[in-house]
Amino acid sequence: MIIIDFFRSIASQRLRTFLTVFGIMWGTATLIILLAFGFGFRVQMEQNMRGMGDNILIMFPGRTTQAFQGYGIGRQIRFRESDAGLLKSQVSNIKNISPEYQRNNIQFSNGDRRNTPSISGVNVVYGEMRNVFAQPGGRWINEKDLEQRRRVVFLGDQLKTLLFGEEDAVGRQVMVGSIPFTVIGVMQPKIQNSSYSARDHDKAFMPISTYATLFGATYVNNMIFDLHDVTLADQTKDAVYEVLGRKYTFNAADREAVFVWDTNEFFKFIHYFFLGFNIFLGVIGVFTLAVGGIGVANIMFVVVQERMKEIGIRRAAGARRLTIMGQFFGETFMLVGLGAAMGYGIGWLVVKGLAYNPIKEFVGVPVFTPEVGLIAFVVLAMIGFASGLMPAWRASRMDIVDCLRS
Repeated sequence: MIIIDFFRSIASQRLRTFLTVFGIMWGTATLIILLAFGFGFRVQMEQNMRGMGDNILIMFPGRTTQAFQGYGIGRQIRFRESDAGLLKSQVSNIKNISPEYQRNNIQFSNGDRRNTPSISGVNVVYGEMRNVFAQPGGRWINEKDLEQRRRVVFLGDQLKTLLFGEEDAVGRQVMVGSIPFTVIGVMQPKIQNSSYSARDHDKAFMPISTYATLFGATYVNNMIFDLHDVTLADQTKDAVYEVLGRKYTFNAADREAVFVWDTNEFFKFIHYFFLGFNIFLGVIGVFTLAVGGIGVANIMFVVVQERMKEIGIRRAAGARRLTIMGQFFGETFMLVGLGAAMGYGIGWLVVKGLAYNPIKEFVGVPVFTPEVGLIAFVVLAMIGFASGLMPAWRASRMDIVDCLRS
């Protein structure tokens, strides 16, 4: 009976119904698109940050700013390779650690192709920590490379293109200065919007032992490590300062003597930033949808007014107030549901279309996730309830005599 009355009302007032349904449809599509954009933007930012590595901490030497045990301020602290082993053995929460040498004044050449990239001397665990993975056919640095001080090099994907073009580089030789090195692998392309030197796609990586021998390096530029338990990052950093403070005789409270960049803090920032950002976008979508809900409430008030005689006859025939209320609630939800179904469809199509936007590496791809659908459904249910409550309540509370007189 409710469905018949609903379609009879649509047929008799096509324009009015269309405008009302359009408001719900527009509001639903807007809410879905805004939420999908917010979720996609967050995913892209996290993906971009992971280009530098997952849950890593990067440690740089600095200068003392506090006098300590007879030493004055401004003393330079320098790391050695052995410091990595010391920290690994004395700080239990450190999972992997790699010292890193760096320089960018050596020319790489392949015939008449030349480039002067940033070079890093690292150990085996560095690749996994920094998400530097080899393309099929190549490999990353291994233990034998370190033990035998092999003259091998791993190239960033864009550096490979500069030196070898579209040709396969694995197994080929590239001149590092005047010394031939064998290319053992090329990095898989990745998105990276943050770094502490050059982007990995422009870098060259060689075994740390080879680097130290070739360039006579004594002090490493930085150290990278990850943790067994990231929730203990602050305690781990304190322990690192204690160990290095004892070795190099500086106050463990002097945070300028050694700088530790905890990239996990950025992920925390992203989490809370996008929580607020998505709430803001959701509020905009809800207000847009609420305008459509006001239209639904208005049309239902008009419907109640037009069907007063029908309501009076049904009440006189024994229909209960709850039945009358349920009838108009049902019609309200069918009206909202019709607009919502169309809005879901339009929103889904727009989200799919935005997957091809030319700047997705920066703003991401909108994602139609279950969370987006659930949020939209809950909001629509609330809008439908609010839109139908007063008209349905009014219809159920009308006086029978007044209804029959109309």
